[in-house]
Amino acid sequence: MTEAEAIAKSQFPRTRKTLTQDLINAGLTPGITVIVHSSLSSLGWVCGGAVTVIQALMDVVTSNGTLVMPTHSTDYSDPEPWQAPPVPYEWWQIIRDTMPAYDARITPTRNMGKIVEVFRSCENVLRSSHPSFSFAAWGLEAETIINNHSLNYSLGEESPLARLYDLNGYVLLLGTQYDSCTAFHLAEYRKGDIETVNYGAPILEAGKKVWKTYLDIDFDGNSFSDLGKNFEKTGCVKNSKVGSADTKFFAVRGAVDFGVNWLKAKSK
Repeated sequence: MTEAEAIAKSQFPRTRKTLTQDLINAGLTPGITVIVHSSLSSLGWVCGGAVTVIQALMDVVTSNGTLVMPTHSTDYSDPEPWQAPPVPYEWWQIIRDTMPAYDARITPTRNMGKIVEVFRSCENVLRSSHPSFSFAAWGLEAETIINNHSLNYSLGEESPLARLYDLNGYVLLLGTQYDSCTAFHLAEYRKGDIETVNYGAPILEAGKKVWKTYLDIDFDGNSFSDLGKNFEKTGCVKNSKVGSADTKFFAVRGAVDFGVNWLKAKSK
């Protein structure tokens, strides 16, 4: 969306104050633990852009709560299975040899949006150690959520998603749809009967780059839209508006538990 289109979409400028009130109306409260999946362009014209959105989120959540966002860098991965776009076979080993090691401080996100990219660089925001599927967090439970993110099974039991489940956290889809909901990946692991595949990524060990192979499941988010729509029928999702964006707000635990049963039924 161009800036002109965003202006045309907005009855008035979205500001820190108006977004704060909209987020409260959407369900956020002081002290909450929430993972946010966001689309800046969906909000309409925001005075201050991504910075203003993050400030509004922090204003509502407060430092007694915890704000979490996925900060995935999926281009820090083995080039062999790349499809968007694929690269020639002759490039594969060159890429493995020369790709920089993942660094939580500076490695940019990929296709995560402006809000996430700004959030990861904000003061007191911590980022987890996974080279491809990291998360960033700010607030009271940031260390609990971010620390000890396992290289193997990156979105499973030793991941920030499982800690969000343990902490009775919430999900806010801010102008995004259910196919963006990473919590559903935790349900993929928990449904059982999963196939594992080898992944690869460059990491730092003792200050030196190492190409590391790790195990994970063969992710399949193609059914997440249908999963979300069926979950919404339970009445556990609050729909609202933040700026011009449609929002969905719900509990991580409820979504994952429903997702496990739904995915099991679907695979029969």
